[in-house]
Amino acid sequence: MQGNSRLKKELGLFDVFAISTGAMFSSGFFLLPGLASQYTGPSVFFAYLVSGIFILPAMFSIAEIATALPRSGGAYFFLDRSLGPLMGTIGGLGTYLSLVFKTAFAIIGIGAYAAIFWDVPVKMVAVAATMVFMGLNLIGAKKTSGLQNFFIVFLLVVLGMFIFDGLYTVFFTEKVEGPSMNEHFTPFFTNGIEGVITTAGFVFVSYLGLTKVASVAEEIKKPERNIPMGMLLSLVVTSAVYFLGVFIMVALIDPVQFANELAPAATATKLLFKWLPGDTGTYLMVGAAMAAFASTGNAGLLSSSRYPFAMGRDRLFPPKFTKVGKSGTPYLSILLTTGIILILILTVSEEGIAKIASAFQLFIFMMINFSVIVFRKSNIESYDPGYKSPLYPWMQVAGIFISLVLIIYMGWISVLFVLFVMTVSFLWYYYYAREKVKREGAIFHWFALLGKYQYSELENEFMVILKEKGLRQGDPFDETIARARISNIEREMNFEHLVDFVSETFSTEMHVSKEALVNEFLTTSAIEPALIIPEVSILYGKCEGVDHPSLHIVLSSRGIRKPVGKGGISSEDYIRVFFFLVNPPAESRQQLRMLSRLVDVIEREEFVEEMFDHKSHRKIKEYLLHNERFFSIRLLPGTEQAGMIGQPLKAVEWPSGVLVALIERDSETFAPHGDTVLQEHDVLTLIGEPKSLSRLFDKYLMQ
Repeated sequence: MQGNSRLKKELGLFDVFAISTGAMFSSGFFLLPGLASQYTGPSVFFAYLVSGIFILPAMFSIAEIATALPRSGGAYFFLDRSLGPLMGTIGGLGTYLSLVFKTAFAIIGIGAYAAIFWDVPVKMVAVAATMVFMGLNLIGAKKTSGLQNFFIVFLLVVLGMFIFDGLYTVFFTEKVEGPSMNEHFTPFFTNGIEGVITTAGFVFVSYLGLTKVASVAEEIKKPERNIPMGMLLSLVVTSAVYFLGVFIMVALIDPVQFANELAPAATATKLLFKWLPGDTGTYLMVGAAMAAFASTGNAGLLSSSRYPFAMGRDRLFPPKFTKVGKSGTPYLSILLTTGIILILILTVSEEGIAKIASAFQLFIFMMINFSVIVFRKSNIESYDPGYKSPLYPWMQVAGIFISLVLIIYMGWISVLFVLFVMTVSFLWYYYYAREKVKREGAIFHWFALLGKYQYSELENEFMVILKEKGLRQGDPFDETIARARISNIEREMNFEHLVDFVSETFSTEMHVSKEALVNEFLTTSAIEPALIIPEVSILYGKCEGVDHPSLHIVLSSRGIRKPVGKGGISSEDYIRVFFFLVNPPAESRQQLRMLSRLVDVIEREEFVEEMFDHKSHRKIKEYLLHNERFFSIRLLPGTEQAGMIGQPLKAVEWPSGVLVALIERDSETFAPHGDTVLQEHDVLTLIGEPKSLSRLFDKYLMQ
């Protein structure tokens, strides 16, 4: 891998909502409704709602995998790590091409709508817009999402006005000319249920913006919260706007004209906004359409450019595409994607794009739903989604069936396109990537449960991702450090005796089986290589009877020789710092998150030396806790905190979320309880939320 390949986490909840929503309001609202009505008639607005419901299984599956593995590449990364690099190549190249086609189509829409009012060449406007979006993407994802947020706010305001005025006009004003309302909606289903299903597949492309969130997951802050919430909000808002907006178009536009209408929103607007002067309403809708196409083009370039980046990182694409510029963006990948979009704009007709893009995405969604089943069945402990799909596995089975039915209903041309992309991807993998890739997907771990091969490095990679995600809200890492027992061993001791000593201590304190703990600590984990740091060892286990995480830290100035592997081979180095972590059996993933946070601490420069430099247990624990979530105060006469002296701890009022984790008294450190009476010269270590602690810091001077 060449150069720096880490992306900045800059995108928040509204950015996720804007990327997803902005990518869905273009052709789906401003172009397709009239064309889609040819398959089902007035019930086209109902077909949009059905399509939104059909995408729910894929949305839940994408949200689960994206919160477990927030990595660039979206569908590619999911399929590669679940089903292996061949399926990853098919999914990556196919989704990349689908997104690029849809992005080029959307950008052409900017030129088309601009031509309504100005005498400008459509494709030249599209080329200019593409160059603007390229510049924004090169600057950074946050700058790109800033423009995206502006587009989506303007778009939602105009569409909200359109729906409000449209519903008022349909239900509360009298129509003076044209066909009656009954004629607009009769017959409601022109081709029965088959027509609705065909239409739902045809307009499925309108909801593909949801996939774009997954492709930028690595750049999203707090992905476990923002990804599922942003996607759900986006789908709810989009489905409501499609359903109500297309209903208004059906109700206002002459049925014969509507079936051949390429700008139904603009046509419907001519019958609305009578309260605005002149053609202001039409200008607003055209502006909204251009904002929609621009947001789709902008979000499309942002998300699709992450596919070559992610595939390059995994050697399925030339590794030079992993280079990240000073602004934190994969500039070569952006330039490649821009070039392909420009070629498509200048050479390819737009006809059939909707069906082609929809068909391949349906195939990808089918595979993603299957991937959730694979990840769950693989029993990889470091697969730790912050959001889990409801109704597993029936939700995923339904998603697979829905995708298969919709592909069949969309016709043989769409099926041929899927087969063509699969063939090209297979040839690319076979002749370019196969010799460069030495990994397999989680499906091999599922096979391993049947006694077959598995790829152990996948667990290490998932552990690294888990480490980057950090702790989840409610994980008691700080409390566990505060309660930790620390032992200083000056005499010589072998590793087996150390494990026996620590297990005996845990057994006595928690009334659990010593033998079970010894076996847990002596068992080499499949992910242990990801946790090895010189002169430091982390051992961990789960035991029946343990009701909360517990940590024992052992410091050995002489060092203790620790065997490596199951064959009894000893390492060359002595271990000077040991961490023994015990968790309840049901909290294996919480244990991994806490271990990954511990590794973050251990990776500090001069960690071992710093641990031995701190002479008190309080100082050691504060060093391990060191972040914005703790500080210490000393109780001295004549200070703001002097009023606490002589008071039981429970009588002192602290801000919500603040805990007195440690008290150091006469060179001894202990975890207090509510009846502990505070004494002069006590040193209190407080942990809690940064905002609450900052208020205390302002009140008490740190001693």
